[in-house]
Amino acid sequence: MRPSCLIAVVVTLSAPALAAPKPAPVPAQKKQVVASIERQRPELVRLADEIWGYAETALRETRSAKLLADHAEQHGFTVERGVAGMPTAFVATYGQGSPVIGILGEYDALPGLSQKAQPTREAVVADAPGHGCGHNLFGAASLGAAIAVKEQIAAGTLKGTVKFFGTPAEEAVGGKIYMVRDGVFAGVDAVLVWHPSVETRADRVGGQALVDFDVTFRGRSSHAAYDPWNGRSALDGAELFTHAVNLMREHVKPSVRLHYVFAEGGNVPNVVPDRAKVWMWARDFTRDGVEDALERLRRAADGVALAAGVEAEFRIQSGDWEILINDPGSRLLDRNLRWLGEPVYTAEEQAWARELQKSAGVPEKGIDASVGALEGQVNEGGSTDVGDVSWVVPTLHVSVATAPAGIPWHAWTSVAASGHSIGHKGMERAAKVMAATAVDLMTDPKALAAVRADFAKNTEGIVYKPWIPDGPPPVPQP
Repeated sequence: MRPSCLIAVVVTLSAPALAAPKPAPVPAQKKQVVASIERQRPELVRLADEIWGYAETALRETRSAKLLADHAEQHGFTVERGVAGMPTAFVATYGQGSPVIGILGEYDALPGLSQKAQPTREAVVADAPGHGCGHNLFGAASLGAAIAVKEQIAAGTLKGTVKFFGTPAEEAVGGKIYMVRDGVFAGVDAVLVWHPSVETRADRVGGQALVDFDVTFRGRSSHAAYDPWNGRSALDGAELFTHAVNLMREHVKPSVRLHYVFAEGGNVPNVVPDRAKVWMWARDFTRDGVEDALERLRRAADGVALAAGVEAEFRIQSGDWEILINDPGSRLLDRNLRWLGEPVYTAEEQAWARELQKSAGVPEKGIDASVGALEGQVNEGGSTDVGDVSWVVPTLHVSVATAPAGIPWHAWTSVAASGHSIGHKGMERAAKVMAATAVDLMTDPKALAAVRADFAKNTEGIVYKPWIPDGPPPVPQP
């Protein structure tokens, strides 16, 4: 019987039925949104570069928010400004009915990172802010994607609603958290979001949950030489607290991150300080891990206050939940990244990237925009208020290379790349992948249903509660 079995196997293997399947045809709407972004490219570069030049920090992004909101209005969107109590937050809407697809944009800079768009260190203005996280590219690309989708709705080739959410203060208080709390994302079926990076991938890891808090110690002043026994040093309490934190590091999981600064510590050495403050962030890969660390830190603050004879006030300022990964959504993003292919960099751009790496003291390999694998991704840390959005509406997150590998982030190196053509090319690619994925969600009911079903399964029994205090956002006074 063996020879006949062998013949059967040979016949089966050579049968035409095993020929490689033809790729599915690309919907015309997807080609159209990509073409739209290519047409928009000069305008998107202009927007990104203007925001890069403004370099406005959290809740002070007045010109940046106005630039994007005005641009949305000029393209036919209805814009609601000043949402959730923040003058620099807005929502731009076009279309009607379902599905409702949201696209998130950010535009806040970081303090002290001013840098020219060159591969060597040189500030534009010393100690001024700079876009060390690429948010100038973030907002422009996201709005470009929303405009591309809007054009297809206007042409009648897509049905539904597209919303662009202008979200301020990601680097500080977390503007999206206040927008979530105030119901700004109600009725949205799915949200698309990207982030500048040194690599390109549809994200399958959720970053870290974070709580931002401070501990204020209050004691009693006295002369540090004449009658120190009459004083109770608030700084003693603060120092004991940070000592307790550093001892705690040995007894937490490796995923926990504890970092702090002394925000206040007295004014002069010859006065026993009656007030001191430690500003601290605690992180872990899950909010439950953060809650565990937070409870231990509260007890530590109470204990050291008792030891120093002072009082301690523990105050939560803000915090982010980890991003809830949507598996079907990640696979949609991955397919579109691979369909779009990689940007083409000139020899001059690669030389610039290697020079930037040289200045940063990292291997000089140039920029790599190849698409990373879906499987085997490692959670390397970092937190974002996108996480809070992801627990109230399905959120699809993609990272796109806008800078060469190895360079420090939140540093002058990423500011330089965010103002350069390699950053612009990453921005264009991000806009295309979000717009193409929006088309999938608006034309394929099964794809959107899978995204929403995954979200429903993973949020079952979970009640979202933000880590922000009651009351309005801490908008700075003019």
